[in-house]
Amino acid sequence: FERKQKCVKRFSTFRSTTRDQLLSSVLSIFASVYIYEIARMEGTVFTPALEGMKDVKSEEGEMLTKPFLDVCKQILPVIDKFGLAMALVKSDVGGNITRLENKYLSNPSEFNHLYTMVRAEVEAKTAKASSSCTNGLLWLTRAMDFLVELFRNLLEHAEWTMSKACTDSYSKTLKKWHGWLASSSFTVAMKLAPDRKKFMDVIGGAGEINLDIEKFCTTFSPLLEENHKFLASVGMDDLKAS
Repeated sequence: FERKQKCVKRFSTFRSTTRDQLLSSVLSIFASVYIYEIARMEGTVFTPALEGMKDVKSEEGEMLTKPFLDVCKQILPVIDKFGLAMALVKSDVGGNITRLENKYLSNPSEFNHLYTMVRAEVEAKTAKASSSCTNGLLWLTRAMDFLVELFRNLLEHAEWTMSKACTDSYSKTLKKWHGWLASSSFTVAMKLAPDRKKFMDVIGGAGEINLDIEKFCTTFSPLLEENHKFLASVGMDDLKAS
């Protein structure tokens, strides 16, 4: 009986030691992952999009589909920080990215260049359909115009409230293309805009937020303007919301 007790005691000690070692290993792994995530998050919420913009053009200067859509995807976390005020914008942007991405994935080699899918729809006379990729690219570009103008306002008008910055940006970009219902819905949504200071603190991360906003506006604007010029060249830049 005494020998049995000793065996049980030794087994309990071994089990306890093994459990402690396992726990220590797990905690070490979590610590490593945490340190990696902190390092990865250095910079601002704009950092991934700014990196992605470097690869949007081919060597020949053509706009590439996947890199452009990836940049737009990387801007979604920025929109998220606005909360309910940007729910409509996020839904619209996300839907148009998905539409264009699905078309690209149907034949990546054929639709490697962004404007190829638009040319195909223009030729097939389907470009003006509300569900077309042409329509998706147009409204995705307009939504990005709005965001660029909004962040330019935040950079240049430190005294403006978030609501004023949003409303002014909307008036300069999307409003003329929207009908009464969409315009009214947007006006109501802007009343839910977050506090400006809290918002800027959230998107700042570990980087220079004002510097990244300036880079975002100056780098992304020419790409969006190129989209508009191409769409205008095929008569598709002046479509209004149906």
